[in-house]
Amino acid sequence: MSDPSAPTDSASPPAPAHPEGLLREVAALPSLPGVYRYFDAAGAVLYVGKARNLKKRVSTYFQRSHDGTRIGHMVSRIVRMETTVVRSEAEALLLENNLIKTLAPKFNILFRDDKSYPYLRLGRLPTRAEQGLDAEPGAAAPRGPADPGLYPRMSYYRGAVDKKQQYFGPYPGAWAVKESIQLMQKVFKLRTCEDTVFANRTRPCLLFQIKRCSGPCVQLISVADYAADVRRAARFLDGDTQAVLDDLQARMMAHAEALAFEQAAEVRNQLSALSRVLHQQAVDNVADTDVDVLAVKVQGGRACVNLAMVRGGRHLGDRPYFPTHVEDALVLGDDDDADAALAMPDVAQRVLEAFVAQHYTQSPPPPVLVVGAPVSPGLLAALTEQTGVRISAVAQPREHRRIWLDMAQTNADLQLARLLAEEGSQQARTRALAQALDLPPDGLAALRIECFDISHTAGESTQASCVVFEGHQMQSAQYRRYNIDGITPGDDYAAMRQVLTRRYGKLAEALRESGGQLDQAGGQRMPDLVLVDGGKGQVSMAREVFVSLGLDVSLIVGVEKGEGRKVGLEELVFADGRDKVYLGKDSAALMLVAQIRDEAHRFAITGMRSQRAKVRTGGSRLEDIPGVGPKRRAKLLQRFGGVKGVGDASVADLMTVDGISAELADAIYRALH
Repeated sequence: MSDPSAPTDSASPPAPAHPEGLLREVAALPSLPGVYRYFDAAGAVLYVGKARNLKKRVSTYFQRSHDGTRIGHMVSRIVRMETTVVRSEAEALLLENNLIKTLAPKFNILFRDDKSYPYLRLGRLPTRAEQGLDAEPGAAAPRGPADPGLYPRMSYYRGAVDKKQQYFGPYPGAWAVKESIQLMQKVFKLRTCEDTVFANRTRPCLLFQIKRCSGPCVQLISVADYAADVRRAARFLDGDTQAVLDDLQARMMAHAEALAFEQAAEVRNQLSALSRVLHQQAVDNVADTDVDVLAVKVQGGRACVNLAMVRGGRHLGDRPYFPTHVEDALVLGDDDDADAALAMPDVAQRVLEAFVAQHYTQSPPPPVLVVGAPVSPGLLAALTEQTGVRISAVAQPREHRRIWLDMAQTNADLQLARLLAEEGSQQARTRALAQALDLPPDGLAALRIECFDISHTAGESTQASCVVFEGHQMQSAQYRRYNIDGITPGDDYAAMRQVLTRRYGKLAEALRESGGQLDQAGGQRMPDLVLVDGGKGQVSMAREVFVSLGLDVSLIVGVEKGEGRKVGLEELVFADGRDKVYLGKDSAALMLVAQIRDEAHRFAITGMRSQRAKVRTGGSRLEDIPGVGPKRRAKLLQRFGGVKGVGDASVADLMTVDGISAELADAIYRALH
């Protein structure tokens, strides 16, 4: 290793000075796989990386000068390092991505955690004995109460999977699951109703009438035949389409030879429906059952990775992902070769590798990835070791895979263009509002606006909301709700006084103690603008609070409804005595104000409704229970004296009501608790 402090010629500027202790720590690193973390003087995490050889990898940062480069910008700020030795590169990959998501380092490309992917779920198939395989095939079972457990339900599911059910997916979104469910209803006529609804049916529902269900709730199909339809649906979802078609063809011919023409016609209709679906899926190919297609687009300092999912040979749709820290992230590989490590690979490749590493350590990967940029073999090997799935990547696909990739790339281009347009529009709105209110034009990205709204139902469950706009976008993680109590029900002015006092009381005290010199006091920054959803009355109340706290009243702006409360006629009311301002119906500034105001209103409404549901057991909750119609509801209310009495009753008490079975009593109890 060369001495960083050794003199160099003008063509090679001196390497940045680092603490001697840090350099000794680098020299003492083991030649083992692990994860390293760099910190700056303030203790903030700069970068998290992994390596097959810690000593070789980390040394590349300190062996030579990186002045004038983005690498050098980061290296010059390193004052401390932490390393963790692991047993394999796969463990290093897992730890690295957990730390990236936890610490959000400035120089790492970060894909935020999204909600889990949805699945299509099929219930457990009944055993051979439960299916009644000795019964005559095609013969309907005798009428009577049907057992939901004998007729597996098809449903949308999101969450942890278990071995008791059959799961198909994951799907890119809820719409893709619902589309598949509709397909299964058309072709295989599987039920989708809840078990409580199924168990209380006395006649088939509308889905049976429109030929979307085979009527298992009233046993219009035998358990064995329904189970056969479930197996065919599962094979179709697994991509075994041809086998399903051959099976249906054989059944149709068998019915025709037995002169069972009605049954043969039903199977023929199934074949026709399935054939239409397959023809509509123009990009389907049964040769590839499970494939993920990844296209990447980088432009304007932002990036988009578009993930298209193929499951069971069917193209299910796609979902875009937008990473953060792309502008500040180092475009550095994790190759342990010094020259390769210091090379600057294509930004799109770096973004794509970051997505693959972070996404597939959390979600199950398919065996094949069709990618728009090369992916490191080392990364694929580590993922294979970590997930147990042998993963291969195809960077230059042909035939149908090329079609899939072209579609994904087009969607990535469109999604990123939409994002850039939206961000540009938001920035224009922020500038327009700053001009309208005579705010400083510099540093608009740091402009912070907080907006308050009050919501209640006739004075009940009053809640106040505070939403935050900063960095040209709504900051949902900083939203807050405040339960309002100790006031006259329905007094919105008192509610506004309380929420503003609670929001800014401690902050004002901290500012007074610091002499007003702190940009951030108590971990919270004073906003540049405080929006109040209301006119002169609410603004006057906010002014009183700010005066009592010693805060600047010029920050307060009220959003007053226009004539007839029509949208676009709102006026801005100021607490410091300035004249009202009408921005204009098509004003970009008004659009931003309305966006923030509407978000505060939405946030307050949802909080109020949730709080109201907690403090009372509404009649609507009783009406929403499957199997409880008007007559049973009337009997329950009469027996227990009201909704509260029904909520306080035990399962045994509920069973004493005429028409309430043990299963229904249990369902009522669980719904109300």
